[in-house]
Amino acid sequence: MAGKSSKTSKICTYERPDDLPYKIPEWSRENFRNYTFPTKEIPRLDVADPEVQKLILSEQPVVVKNTKLVNSALKWTLEYLEENIGSQKFAVYSSPDHKFMYFDEKKSTETNFQPHTKCHRMLFTEFVETLQNANVEKRRYYLQQALTEGVGKKIVDDFIKFNWAWVTEQQKRGGWGPLTSNLLLIGMEGNVTPAHYDEQQNFFTQIQGYKRCILFPPSQFQTLYPYQVSHPCDRQSQVSLITFRMKVDFDAPDFLKYPKFSQTKGYEAVVGPGEVLYIPMYW
Repeated sequence: MAGKSSKTSKICTYERPDDLPYKIPEWSRENFRNYTFPTKEIPRLDVADPEVQKLILSEQPVVVKNTKLVNSALKWTLEYLEENIGSQKFAVYSSPDHKFMYFDEKKSTETNFQPHTKCHRMLFTEFVETLQNANVEKRRYYLQQALTEGVGKKIVDDFIKFNWAWVTEQQKRGGWGPLTSNLLLIGMEGNVTPAHYDEQQNFFTQIQGYKRCILFPPSQFQTLYPYQVSHPCDRQSQVSLITFRMKVDFDAPDFLKYPKFSQTKGYEAVVGPGEVLYIPMYW
């Protein structure tokens, strides 16, 4: 496993609080994928609850309500983004099924590794058109882009209005390093990011729709069989293995090859609009 690095943090916004001016489709557990491992609910607490700080300082996941962290972005529909996000090209990944497995492009060129996903550079208008015309039975799409220079003025204005004071407070309390990235993630319903860990603290905030998140503590590393650091899929579970010839994943784990995976226990939450999920480093 990778050695423990200095603590840093990032914010991910994934594309609705109760005061939105339009109707939000509700989620249903009937649409959830079934997995072989049990899960416990991640605590869901109001930002004013003292337990929130205790959990964050002890590096335990928690869903935090009413932070107002991204309230200025809750109007970010596809239409709003298409009109205001700018003319730069974005990183859009495509997959022949619902799984979007990360890989290191530099490491993949040094091996015979064949990635499951493909990366495309698209204008946002092209991405929206691709989503509208996509046949989900054949190919799915997922946008992952840092909110950096090049985005439109209205997006910058919305971004500046994020509740950065709350983030700064968490950084100071936890002794974390500076913010390293701010990612905008937009996926199609049913997309799945296979199990992986990040080497920084993470505040995952939902803007539109709902996202089911399943987390595993670092104490379960051995049951999840992470790849070696030299592999293109470093930081991910081998049980999420997807190769050109074989697909073995959490939907149908190979217990003969990964016997300890039967001991895995997860923590889960459905994150809704305006809510923040704290994902501790290495979870």
